[in-house]
Amino acid sequence: MRLYCFGAIFLLTLSLTSQEKYPQDVFGSPLEIPLILSGTFGELRSNHFHSGIDIKTQRRQGLPVLTIADGTVTRIKVSHWGYGKALYIAHPNGYTSVYAHLQKFGPEIEAYIKKVQYGKKSFEVEVFPDYGELKVFKGDVIGYSGNSGSSAGPHLHFEIRSSVTEKPTNPLLYGYEVRDATNPTLSGLYAYPLSNDALVNQSAERIQLSFTKQADGTFLADKLTAIGTIGFGFNGFDRQDLAANKNGVFSVKQIVNGKTYSAYNFKTFSFTETRYINTLIDYPYFGKFKQRIQKCFKEPYNRLTIYETLHNNGKIMIKEGLSYNVQILIADIEGNETKLVIPVEGKQQAIKIKKDESKTSDFIISDKPNNFDLTAAKVYFPSNTFYEDFYIDLEKGKDTIKIHNNSVAAHRNFTISFDVSKYDPKERKQLFIARLDEKNTSRHSKTYKRDDAFTTRTRTFGTYTIAKDSIAPTIKPRNFKEKQWLSNYSYLSLEIEDDLSGINTYSATVNGEWILMEYEPKTRTITYNFDDKILNKAQCDLKVVVTDNVGNSSTFESTFFRK
Repeated sequence: MRLYCFGAIFLLTLSLTSQEKYPQDVFGSPLEIPLILSGTFGELRSNHFHSGIDIKTQRRQGLPVLTIADGTVTRIKVSHWGYGKALYIAHPNGYTSVYAHLQKFGPEIEAYIKKVQYGKKSFEVEVFPDYGELKVFKGDVIGYSGNSGSSAGPHLHFEIRSSVTEKPTNPLLYGYEVRDATNPTLSGLYAYPLSNDALVNQSAERIQLSFTKQADGTFLADKLTAIGTIGFGFNGFDRQDLAANKNGVFSVKQIVNGKTYSAYNFKTFSFTETRYINTLIDYPYFGKFKQRIQKCFKEPYNRLTIYETLHNNGKIMIKEGLSYNVQILIADIEGNETKLVIPVEGKQQAIKIKKDESKTSDFIISDKPNNFDLTAAKVYFPSNTFYEDFYIDLEKGKDTIKIHNNSVAAHRNFTISFDVSKYDPKERKQLFIARLDEKNTSRHSKTYKRDDAFTTRTRTFGTYTIAKDSIAPTIKPRNFKEKQWLSNYSYLSLEIEDDLSGINTYSATVNGEWILMEYEPKTRTITYNFDDKILNKAQCDLKVVVTDNVGNSSTFESTFFRK
């Protein structure tokens, strides 16, 4: 047994070291339809890079999903959000394939997971079957495409990872054909004065640059004057031939006077580094305009490993009297390339736009813990919550506090603690910490209650207060009525909703026996599939109990009939 384990580890490690070759024609397609993408690998998302490709499923659910090679199921996860219903399959060549947002699993896997769900009396489960317990073979139907979890529409999220390191790699490196003969689109170009003495077009602040398309298809920026250390950034996207989606680009290269100053691509990355996406983009700009500028230079606190080449971290030192030719090459994985040329003249000029140096009374030292007492609540920022030091805007209040704005990214969770000693202990049961959105609507923040202190952990800035929820959730039948015969029905569906703190738990029984209700938060529905076939009486007494996040509970009871 020890010899077998050693051999397996050796083979996996050997496979890992050769993975740069990305084996071709080994993996089959996960779908039986042409691959058209709505999302690409490495695409810029909120606080993370996209770790797979999103494959369109013709706006439908229920398409057969196929395993791409022989293997064994190593993980099955069912959750309300995230990947929804997801399946992980390990293959002998050292890779793991991932299939997410499924509608349901293949028959054998579906039976396996439902047994687990009924055993735990929970829709949300995560299991790790023993190696070889659930074997699959290339082309087997392992599931059906869906829209489960944090999915905005029917599609298949598909990944290929290393079985050893769990690092995802770009699935399109393995020979999958996706029609793409279109160059990436350049939407905006920006210059950044980086050193204290730096100016770009007489500005010490970020400045947007104009550019025009040339007869040969390249883009030429208006000539700019600069001095000191500067950097460039852009925003843009890529499109495949058969899709209108604005997807992410594959690679970016910056060349200065013939020398490569920076180059990065999205072949692979680590999940441990994915949140550092907030250092690749101009986060203050994103917070204000909801557009992501990708920097062609690397900040000192940027720990991403996507870079192939870095000279002076992509920063360009501009000297008086010298000229510079800067090229930015933006490409997709098929090699379609957009070229941008930026002529720069080194010239000292009088400053017109000064650097914004607004200050507040509170300052964050990023590599140390920071505590603040805001009267109504105390805020604790652990060390390295933020990437760099900055002046933080904090507002004290008797009942409400405000923590900065969305111009800064928090890399780690920070803690907010409210003193609720002024509230009666009975009333506290209906209280929770809420974040007020732009419309002043309360949004539940997971609240930990201990005596007269309420605490929440979050990475979201904004306004926080103590809110009260005294109204129980509502439960309504969707496809049946009291004492109705449902013999020809395939499922039972109800709508559950809570207007303030949100749904926490739900459960259902028929004739006293627990039944599996699948919860879809996006549509606020719970659904029971009659294929479970555990109903053994014509008269079925249904009982549904739903509880919100502060403990308010509602019960719905009804009787239906079924043969």
